Amino acid sequence: MMKCIIVDDETAARAIISHLCSQVDTLEVVGEFPNAMQAIKYLNKNEVDLIFLDIHMPDFTGFDFIDSLKNPPNIILTTSDKNFAIEAFEYDCIVDYLVKPVLLPRFLKAIQKAENFVSTTGDTPAVAPVSKQPESTSTKELYVNIDRRLVKIDFDSIFLVEAKGDYILIKTEGKNYTVHSTLKKIEDKLSGSSFLKIHRSYIINIKKIIDIEDNSVLIAKDVIPISRSNRPELMKRLNLL
Repeated sequence: MMKCIIVDDETAARAIISHLCSQVDTLEVVGEFPNAMQAIKYLNKNEVDLIFLDIHMPDFTGFDFIDSLKNPPNIILTTSDKNFAIEAFEYDCIVDYLVKPVLLPRFLKAIQKAENFVSTTGDTPAVAPVSKQPESTSTKELYVNIDRRLVKIDFDSIFLVEAKGDYILIKTEGKNYTVHSTLKKIEDKLSGSSFLKIHRSYIINIKKIIDIEDNSVLIAKDVIPISRSNRPELMKRLNLL
């Protein structure tokens, strides 16, 4: 039996998911919450095997909710928006992505995916690895979600990436992009020798450096600080005369 909770700000949506869960003998709904904060308080004291999670909620999105959990259980996203599927693949705990209105046949497929990740050592579902596209070492671009459009950004055009709270600012030759993500996630995407994290808030394209003075680098018109711990690696990566 998998214990699950439903997190959705819409009463009707919670009722629909709860009804679908009642059609599955292996599911037990142990809680329903209209916002992420109430769900977090519950999870601080209780363990569950599966979460049905809406993406669009006031103040605290579904992705914010996942980022706040240290060891998230398996999660099935439920949303009216198809445009966050790519971002969802960034999370290993997300086993499926259901677009509302959710019908029983599709719901059952999602539950089957969750059950397929049941640990061989017990009844608790293991953290579910999402099917990801194999990462290619020759990747030269990435796609970001901007106003519900997927915009391609060529690696060579990127000057720097700056962390700004729950968002990152990607500065390029032609335009700047603000994206809901973390510096860690984009650092994993920017593979290759051109990019380096030189400060807890900055990743730079080494090819775009104009000069280096003391503990800072100049890229375009931006002066970027270099942390003491990252300076040695930067020096190794430079083609010094």
